[in-house]
Amino acid sequence: MDTAIRATGLGKRYGEHHALRGVDLEVAAGTVLGLLGPNGAGKTTTVRLLATLLEPDQGRAEVAGFDVVRQQRQVRRRIGLAGQYAAVDGLLTGRENLELLGRLLHLGRKGARARAAELLTRFELEGAAEKPAQTYSGGMRRRLDLAAALIGRPEVLFLDEPTTGLDPASRLVLWEMVREQVAQGVTVLLTTQYLEEADFLADRILVIDTGQVIAEGTPDELKRKVGEEWLEVGVSTDAALPQALAVLAPVAAAQPEVDRTGRRITVQLADGIGTIAAAAVALESAGVPVTDFALRRPSLDDVFFHLTGRGTQVGRAPEEGAQPLAQGPEGEAERDEKAEKAAPGEKAGRTENGEKAEREPVAAATARTGDEQ
Repeated sequence: MDTAIRATGLGKRYGEHHALRGVDLEVAAGTVLGLLGPNGAGKTTTVRLLATLLEPDQGRAEVAGFDVVRQQRQVRRRIGLAGQYAAVDGLLTGRENLELLGRLLHLGRKGARARAAELLTRFELEGAAEKPAQTYSGGMRRRLDLAAALIGRPEVLFLDEPTTGLDPASRLVLWEMVREQVAQGVTVLLTTQYLEEADFLADRILVIDTGQVIAEGTPDELKRKVGEEWLEVGVSTDAALPQALAVLAPVAAAQPEVDRTGRRITVQLADGIGTIAAAAVALESAGVPVTDFALRRPSLDDVFFHLTGRGTQVGRAPEEGAQPLAQGPEGEAERDEKAEKAAPGEKAGRTENGEKAEREPVAAATARTGDEQ
């Protein structure tokens, strides 16, 4: 299978701050790679380097077979980018946003109009096509943003935390649209803090922290790093907890965890199905008043905690309009921007309009070099 994205030893530094420290990655064509990590881990920096918005201080990378430093024009013709916030012009209608980008990408007036109509239909935005984008809901703006990233039929699509702030229903819609693109052969590199998003979309996951890759594999492979299934047992009274602990201790592979407030015991099993049956019989024989008895596989939450030693509240999607919780006082994009301003001569990759500008340099550069090879 062809490799759509390949990076070796990528490093980026802003003064004394190391945003990336020797990142290696490969993404097979037509698959999804999820970059998982907390704020400040280096996810956005990785995307900017691969999308030619920044240049690495060390290492090299190829996207769609072209070097991201020496062949930036060829890379830009073949990629789409949706940043952390919807990069659409609120004063233009949905249709005008798409047609404008299409013309910048040299589709021509007729071609841009046809491509815009096609994407408005595919993303279920026909009814709002003539309304200003500033009147769209968060989910609609995100769909328009993804459509804009696809206007040039990219081979590779970069999605930097694409569902930040969306409600659960809007997230599911966007996930299905991403899957549709992958089914058509598009390669996707997805950054996310939401563990369930990585589990749902990614074929493979890179866990990145403090600018370094700390684990890689399929979701199931990463879950197996944590261990086997866990048995969760709930009891009806506080007095039953010591009794249940004594009964479950012989079948536990490690020290059981006790939630006294919820009257719940979590046990890592030593021997799969046989252990479950033995535990159920032992609890019943001892007369333990059980209110809940459930088998739970390790989740990406467990993987994240196991690998980083941090709590995983960063991985849970917030309610509509909320932002994901950060691990520090400022997010990665904000910290990178400050570092860029503090490092004269660095190629910033951002403008005073912030995230809105992330895709514009790609489109504008492509427009300026449309006839060059």
